Amino acid sequence: MKQIDPNEAIEFIFRSGKEYAKARAERTYIEEYRKSLKAILMKRSRETAVNAQERDAYSQDEYVTLLEGLRAAVETEEELRWALVAAQARIDVWRSQEASARQEVRATL
Repeated sequence: MKQIDPNEAIEFIFRSGKEYAKARAERTYIEEYRKSLKAILMKRSRETAVNAQERDAYSQDEYVTLLEGLRAAVETEEELRWALVAAQARIDVWRSQEASARQEVRATL
């Protein structure tokens, strides 16, 4: 079993925090812009009924492209989030291992 280096995990968390924040901001921006784009596309529609305008907006290539971008943004954010969770778990495992080692030393004294 590979020895866990808590400093390496902490360094990873520190380095990845900014990247995760950027990914989260990108996803949030796209989610919010999706509402604006829908309104823009509905306004462009030649339909008069709101539900028909909405149908037109959702079927536009611009909207579909935005959804593809949202999918990519969520994927990036989730990859980073789980990498950060894993790094935290490594620190927790290391902490438990160290506590167990201390218990063993006390038991043998």
